Amino acid sequence: MIPNLKVIFLFLWLLQCGGGNVDVRQEPPIQVALLKEGITIPCKVIFPYMPKYTKFSISYYRINALDQKTSIHSFSENAPIPPGAENTTATLSYDYTVAPLENTSSTGTYYCKVKWSDIQKMGRGVFVLVRDTGYINTSYGWKILVTLTVLLAVLSIAATALLLWKRKVLCPRRSQPNILRQKVETQLPSASPPPPPVYDSLDVQQVDVYSSLENNTNNPPHGKNLPGKTPKKQETLEESSDTLYENI
Repeated sequence: MIPNLKVIFLFLWLLQCGGGNVDVRQEPPIQVALLKEGITIPCKVIFPYMPKYTKFSISYYRINALDQKTSIHSFSENAPIPPGAENTTATLSYDYTVAPLENTSSTGTYYCKVKWSDIQKMGRGVFVLVRDTGYINTSYGWKILVTLTVLLAVLSIAATALLLWKRKVLCPRRSQPNILRQKVETQLPSASPPPPPVYDSLDVQQVDVYSSLENNTNNPPHGKNLPGKTPKKQETLEESSDTLYENI
């Protein structure tokens, strides 16, 4: 009987303490903010509806990159217990909005800490990145895109036309020597046969001389020529002799 009473008293004592049911949560863990804009520090407090845990204090602070702590705000809270909700677990939001940020030094981790009479809990923190400017929605962005597209198309057409023009100009210059060479080859006369050898002309002349001498011996002159005139055969013989000597 006595051990059973001890278990009952221990259970009642745990219900009175309820320390294991309190917690502080901060979500989301990362935020991005702009200058001249405010940020909201999330803070959810989880506690049982008991007179001991309905009274607590909340404080907000920031820790920067140099591990310097800056207090932001703090207040006390006394949450009322709804009818019939005794000994149940409550989850209440105590978000806090920071005034518009003046400079980027406001970047850091923002914490929410809750303190009861005998216990305190702190959230994991929310990292807030403060930027000078964000995304600027410009209405002329599509105009720039269209302009660049048209410019690239014009450059492509111009490059193609220049390439064709160069090919048209350079190709006739390269083929012109071949055309001239073909014209010269067609205009050259056919090769004339080589002149006869010197010995062949000598043989022909010798034959003429011998034939002339033979004719003279067979046909002797019948009369004397007129003074101052030479017979035609004698002139022919002399011309043949002169030609023979010249060939030799």
